[in-house]
Order: sequence, then structure tokens, then C-alpha cells
Amino acid sequence: MSPLPQSLFWERRDTAGAEHALVDTSSGLYARGTALAVDPIPYTCRYELRTDAEWVTNYLDVAAEGAGWARSVRLELAAGRWRATTKEQGDLDAVLAASGHAGAGFPGIEDPDRLFGAFDVDLGGSPLTNTLPVRRLGLHQAQGADVGVAHRLSVAWVLLPSLEVVQADQIYTALPDGRIRYASETFSADLTVDDDGFVVDYPGLAARTGEKAD
Repeated sequence: MSPLPQSLFWERRDTAGAEHALVDTSSGLYARGTALAVDPIPYTCRYELRTDAEWVTNYLDVAAEGAGWARSVRLELAAGRWRATTKEQGDLDAVLAASGHAGAGFPGIEDPDRLFGAFDVDLGGSPLTNTLPVRRLGLHQAQGADVGVAHRLSVAWVLLPSLEVVQADQIYTALPDGRIRYASETFSADLTVDDDGFVVDYPGLAARTGEKAD
């Protein structure tokens, strides 16, 4: 496994947790990351993410685990269609119920064709994946007439810790002050990004700490 040239670290603001991603942007994005959180139950998530040179996501492999359970899902895009491969050990539903939470959906997605037309993935609680549409659409460099244009997207949303995959509609808009507005049907946040389009501040979710290595 080759070392990667950049390191990004975020602290969660909505719960105790963090995310650390190692990234390479020499040809699209290749990233390996680890996310930890205590809500709704303590878990560790490890992922590997790959896009093509145009920043269209074509591969995401995620594994999540906690006390008494482990799950994984692999999403692969080929010829415009997504394929999902899943594994499950233990009983996440029982762990959630013991902690007073509702049960989780199965990992993956029953009908991957629901993701047709999705060029981005959104890993729950991960500010790294917000960079995917920002870079693919060039929103971090938007000028003139491109500022203020709302881009409605279909994404593959991977929920944590269940790793259930659902189709979701999201809207990204470059704002005049250089921030990027992210919105769904019930939520919106104005993201601060760096010159490379990586999230520096996601109000209410996470903020980046430390410095990016060259």
C-alpha cells in the first residue's frame, strides 16, 4: 500500500468523533480514510474511495464495526450502473436496541438501479465526500454567471453505522463569498472550502484541524 501525499483531519461538532483522510489528487481523487463517532453507538469506519480524472466517483469500499457487529459495503460504477456488494457479522439491530435506538436497515441497496445517474457518493458524517460534487462541477473556482447557479444532484448516500445505501437528491450552489451552499430537502449549510475544494468548515458537523501536507 503506497503512502499518499496529503493528510486531512476533521473534528466532529455534532458528536464526539473525528475523520482522518489520506488523499491523492493527481488524477481525480484517491482517498483512504478512517472515521470514528459515538452516536448513535460507538463505531469505527474505514473507507477507500476512487474517482476518475473528471471526479466522477466509481468506487467506494466502506467497513464499519463496533462491539458485537461488523458490516461492509462496496459500491462500484461500471457502464453507468452501480453494483453493491455487502457483508454482515453480528447483530447491529440488537446493539442499537440495547442502547435505546431504532433498528438499522440492511447494508447496501436492494435495487442498485435506483442510483442510476448518481455520479457522487455521500458517506454519512464525512466532510471529505462533500468535495466530490464541488470538484466535479468546479464550484470552488466558480466566477461570474456560474455563481448562484443551483446544481441538483442525485447521490448515493451511505448511512452510518448501518451502511444502508439510499438515493438522495442534493443541491450545491457556489455563493458570492466563496462558500458552497449544500442543501437537501430538510437541511442546508454554507461550507467553507480551501483552494482545492476540500471542506474547512461544515457548520454543525465538522471543522478541519492541522495542516495539509504537500
